[in-house]
Amino acid sequence: MEPIEVLPVDVRTRVFAARPGAVPEIREFIRQCAADAPLAEADGREVSNAVFRAMLDAAGPSGAIQISCRTYPDYVEFDVLRTVAEPVPVQGTFADWITDVLRREGISRETAARQLGVSAKTVSRWAGGETEPRLRELRRIQERFGEVDLR
Repeated sequence: MEPIEVLPVDVRTRVFAARPGAVPEIREFIRQCAADAPLAEADGREVSNAVFRAMLDAAGPSGAIQISCRTYPDYVEFDVLRTVAEPVPVQGTFADWITDVLRREGISRETAARQLGVSAKTVSRWAGGETEPRLRELRRIQERFGEVDLR
């Protein structure tokens, strides 16, 4: 009989609201999961894309996504799924993120509005924390400002 190797596995699962404001909390969860077995850049992009697709698919007032992380001694596996769970309160704000992006890009809210096909008032509401973009608007934001890095 051949010996069986038993590896320690740490499994963590969290449910997040399917909305842009959840991105910082998702990023932190993934960072914590990958701390002992860091993700390669290509793997980080793959996880980011899976999270974004799940968020788009789960869009709606009660939409949520579930991220499961299995950490083995040498690598990490992620599952990203749409779920029917109630939305989870989010920490971090889209307002902070969009404000940082505009500052980094060196553009005004008006310029961003023209580039995204929304009104300047809409961008001001996002930056002021009054509202968040719908997921179809988030897609345009991502196309303009690059892939959201969730690592």
